[in-house]
Amino acid sequence: MTQVTRTAIVTGGLSGMGLAIARRLVRDGVDVTIGARRGGDAEAVREILGAQGIEARAAALDVRDSDSVARFVSDVVARRGGVDILVNAAGVYSEAPVADHPDAVWDDQIDTNLSGTFRMIRAVMPHMTAAGWGRIVNLASVAAHQGMANNAAYCASKAGLLGLGRCVSLEGAPHGVTCVSISPTWVETEMLKQFIDADIAASGKSSEEIRANYAASNPQHQLVQPEEIAELAAFLVSDAGRAITMEDVQVNAGSLW
Repeated sequence: MTQVTRTAIVTGGLSGMGLAIARRLVRDGVDVTIGARRGGDAEAVREILGAQGIEARAAALDVRDSDSVARFVSDVVARRGGVDILVNAAGVYSEAPVADHPDAVWDDQIDTNLSGTFRMIRAVMPHMTAAGWGRIVNLASVAAHQGMANNAAYCASKAGLLGLGRCVSLEGAPHGVTCVSISPTWVETEMLKQFIDADIAASGKSSEEIRANYAASNPQHQLVQPEEIAELAAFLVSDAGRAITMEDVQVNAGSLW
């Protein structure tokens, strides 16, 4: 029996959890195309993917722009005939108190984290439903469940992913398309480094102290690794994950959010 080679799109796949997921899917024999704002920088792409030993394509993608999304997905479909898997890992983060929250800071996070995910799903759904098979994974956050001071836009954008995912799950269910979100606690990524650097600047504490504080925020007293998220994503997009949909899987190291 000939094994089907699945085609995947991973947004935000040149760093953090997106990069780890792309690497894991390639290992499973999936044909992966990475979309990122710097995906059109051939030198940067070669450096990043080469260092990771990842055989994947990458192209410029701005999930804030519907035309960019349409071009990106059309190119993948033209090359591979369809899209089987979509992992929405593109995301941004910036702090601001509600009482002094610039519109631009709010708009960028909502537009990237939530609306960008919507645009990607909208673009791939027709191809998945026509094929009768599809897997969509959205990278949310425990911030979708637990508010964080000075993070209104980030929390709102991640909470919105949960509602979006439920609707997509219902619409995709008759066509073999699933939609699941993953909500991690602190993961050792570039975004976590932003949090740590901000805390260092505000408190004067050392990086080691701040990291220990983040790790101590959950019962396991540890930070989650991107590879742990990648393993979960690989299962959810496999044939074995067909009955898991309309779920938010928290990778919370024991925290009750």
